Amino acid sequence: MIMKFPRGKISGVHLVIPKNEVRFDSEVDQYNFTNAQSKKLKLVMGYDRRRVVASDTSSSDLVIAGFKSLIDAKELDLSSVDAMVLITQTPDYLMPGTSFVVHGALPFKKDMVCIDINQGCSGFISGMTTALSLLWQENINRVAVVNVDVLSRLVGAGDRNSRPIIGDAASITIVDDSVNSNDITALNYIDGSGWDALMIPAGGMKIRPSSETKKLTQDQNGNVRCLDDLVMKGDAVFNFVLREVPALVEEILSEAKVMKDDVDFFIFHQPNPFMLKKLANKLEIPIEKMPHKLVSHYGNSSGVTIPAVLCTNFEKNDFVKPKKLCFAGFGVGLSWGSLVIDIENPMFMSVMEF
Repeated sequence: MIMKFPRGKISGVHLVIPKNEVRFDSEVDQYNFTNAQSKKLKLVMGYDRRRVVASDTSSSDLVIAGFKSLIDAKELDLSSVDAMVLITQTPDYLMPGTSFVVHGALPFKKDMVCIDINQGCSGFISGMTTALSLLWQENINRVAVVNVDVLSRLVGAGDRNSRPIIGDAASITIVDDSVNSNDITALNYIDGSGWDALMIPAGGMKIRPSSETKKLTQDQNGNVRCLDDLVMKGDAVFNFVLREVPALVEEILSEAKVMKDDVDFFIFHQPNPFMLKKLANKLEIPIEKMPHKLVSHYGNSSGVTIPAVLCTNFEKNDFVKPKKLCFAGFGVGLSWGSLVIDIENPMFMSVMEF
């Protein structure tokens, strides 16, 4: 679905990453890789370091810390926020939504909208399109788009497929009302037939947590996990990305009437460097225009990776002159989406540790 937004701008992006760093070399023994396999995975897949929360840290903890740091730095007045769109796959509770927990912990006003979205790797795109839609309301002038996931708590210790690359993080993106000279163009696709390619089987209403869901099993690829843990069909996801994402980017650039050379940077979800290099080659995009090393330093934090790429590769002064960015997210759902937007003079582009 194509959407056009003649108003709205990104006024700031703030990233919250856990202080706790885990190195691949320190836990490689639990995966039973050979030395040759370990070296290849580090080189090709980017297995190196990742940031993960402590076992008692929840999604709201990261988000609240992020908002507090912006308040302390006098970069954000919470009374100016008219809506919060919080996107997570790791809510504090089944109910209420995590946005209400965050709202209750901080001095937000009561006269505002809070929305929770269960979305993953394309969650930043979903959050942005929701925020831009809300700005059409007369009384909504500022929206906080919050992405957060602590998926490391839901990945099996013996899952050699996912655990070495999964990280945790939160981001706060401020979206303000502003009449644009260039429309913001968004594009979203869904294929629910692939809903089980990335999932956590137990924990919802279909399969409630129990002693049975905690029993560990080993699959044919040597991954040890239980029904409470994340499961990813790696080949299916890889094929889906290479099949759908290049066409997605070509379509949105055509709809936005933008040439590839006009885009300053392609800011994509970060599954791993190998997949991003494949996408860059297929799209004939110079790899220098597609930052791709986030996972090697912080891990794959699902929908947070797009704002994380912004905050770890750029500073606000890099946008004194406007830059045209093409965002793309793809994964859980299966879902894939893109956004073409200009960024100019944000209030902040920052990183904090928690």
